[in-house]
Amino acid sequence: MTVKDEAFVGSIPEIYDRLMVPLIFEVYADDLARRIGAFAPQRVLETAAGTGVLTRALARHLPAEAQITATDLNVPMLDKARARTPREGIDWRQADALALPFGDRAFDVVACQFGVMFFPDKLKGYAEARRVLKPGGRYALNVWGRIEDNELADVVTAALGEFFPDDPPRFMARTPHGYCDPDRIRGELEAAGFRDIAIEPVERQSTAPDARTAALAYCQGTPLRAEIEARKGDLEDATRHVTEVLRRRFGNGAITSRIKALVIMAEA
Repeated sequence: MTVKDEAFVGSIPEIYDRLMVPLIFEVYADDLARRIGAFAPQRVLETAAGTGVLTRALARHLPAEAQITATDLNVPMLDKARARTPREGIDWRQADALALPFGDRAFDVVACQFGVMFFPDKLKGYAEARRVLKPGGRYALNVWGRIEDNELADVVTAALGEFFPDDPPRFMARTPHGYCDPDRIRGELEAAGFRDIAIEPVERQSTAPDARTAALAYCQGTPLRAEIEARKGDLEDATRHVTEVLRRRFGNGAITSRIKALVIMAEA
């Protein structure tokens, strides 16, 4: 496993893109794309693009002449991104963010939307981003905050702990929400040679039409699914249990919950 968790396979990319992306990712993609647009870059590299939520936001916020290269290690996720993104001229490439197939000083901006948490060697990933940036170029990224500050992820994790009391699945706490210490992030970026590092907590709200949709998104549209299935638990039974817990917490109608991330800008 390298940049993206290898469990993003099978039907996960489709469910992830249909349910998980609008639930928690779109609002931060728009935020990050607006920040990048303020620099008026001509060449932008996106790493760990997933199903393209940030790519689509960049296509909206950058001028038509800006060149976007969108990369991901995971081909099914990248195929979904390519199919969903209407703008012509985006260069789609399979690439490992820890060994980028680009020359030095090639880009004005490198962007990464909720991807660095999956890097097995974060310092190496940061060093590669800096290598391909022009002097004075910007590294724009975001990571999730503590799981306690992200209500749905926290409740889902607790609910699955009830369902699997002897071996609770901890993917959400371990990976998406496991890299949220600003001091550590700043120190690793500095070690990779970045300067003028700004780390901003950004709180938003996520919405889902109902508890079932949120439960499906987390239990079947993320690598959490693999952890449920590895424990010999029935996937539908686990999803139903999470649905009921979410209903008790948020009610029978639409769900609104708090999400929190760190948005990071650094100069090469």
